[in-house]
Amino acid sequence: MGYCDSSSMRVVHIITRMIVGGAQENTRWNCLDLARDFGDEVTLMTGPSLGAEGSLLEKHRDLDLRVIEIPELIRSIRPWTDRKAYRSLKQQIAQLRPDVVHTHSAKAGIVGRAAAWSLRVPCVVHTVHGAPFHPYQSWATYKFYQGCERWAARRCHRLISVADAMTDLMVDAKIADRAQFETIYSGMDVEPFLLADTKRDSVRSRLGIQDDEIVVGKIARLFHLKGHEYLLAAAERVVRENPKVRFLLVGDGILRDSLAQWIESKGLQKHFLFTGLVPPDQIPECIGAMDMLVHVSLREGLARALPQAMIASKPVISYDIDGAKEVVIDGKTGILLEPESVGPLAEAILRLANAPALRRSLGLAGRELCRERFGHRLMTKRIRALYQEILSG
Repeated sequence: MGYCDSSSMRVVHIITRMIVGGAQENTRWNCLDLARDFGDEVTLMTGPSLGAEGSLLEKHRDLDLRVIEIPELIRSIRPWTDRKAYRSLKQQIAQLRPDVVHTHSAKAGIVGRAAAWSLRVPCVVHTVHGAPFHPYQSWATYKFYQGCERWAARRCHRLISVADAMTDLMVDAKIADRAQFETIYSGMDVEPFLLADTKRDSVRSRLGIQDDEIVVGKIARLFHLKGHEYLLAAAERVVRENPKVRFLLVGDGILRDSLAQWIESKGLQKHFLFTGLVPPDQIPECIGAMDMLVHVSLREGLARALPQAMIASKPVISYDIDGAKEVVIDGKTGILLEPESVGPLAEAILRLANAPALRRSLGLAGRELCRERFGHRLMTKRIRALYQEILSG
């Protein structure tokens, strides 16, 4: 294998599954931009897109994106199946003879880097969308993933972090030296979020939201560590002090029934709206219906919902986790809070609900900060420049 022509590259992206999610949207845009803007020969390898979130590829059906599904590339750890996934990836990579292999997500990142490195692919890169090890795991699981990541880091040329906080976390865990990392923010299609308010009235009307009601939105899977329990706990005080506040939960997941039962037990049904699964192209109009966005997850690289809301000129309230503080500048573009805090969360929501001028000033500052930084073409341009740097080196 060898890189010869600087005008085009053969690039393989590998990800565990292409469900509707931030890492997957990042990967999809990167593949499409490389092919459409640079004329690169791009192949996306993915495991089955199983999960309640739905398949991102089925929702978009990009006819110009070449996809190879590796049935054995699954999310859970199964040594025998993982070995077969490794062999399948190695076989496909050997046939394609790429200049670049770029991996995403924990399982694909480990198995994919091993396969590419064994074949001496000239450029092997991995994007850290979020660390697979975290304090909410058992000690054994934490150490296992930490060891896997250290092993895999020695089998790639560079690591891309979606936030500086991810680099700090990985370096502190001794995964790799800081010099091996480069921060490139996760790109998206900015234009729909700039126009998010154009359907505000019609969407709010469809959802049964009155003109004078204040909508607090949260975009996340209804899943563990996403922090819905803290928002629900804060909601009790919020609606008691301001009955005009309603909560819009965008997303679906295994916790939906338990969350709905809790809401009903507190008599808060009229204050909560569940959208269920929402296609990616409808997220902007959901944000347009909001007056603020709350992000209370306990772990996330840099949640795409934050810059999405900010590009739409919505103020944000976020727990100070991972990369959140890189876009949520406390008092300027939003409000940062200690993780798991409930009282301060309620106070922050009430403060913004009662101050439309403050919501507007925070929202406009957020748009100014994020509208250029998170464009997908800028992301791809920087990633491709990193490929060229590695290949020419």
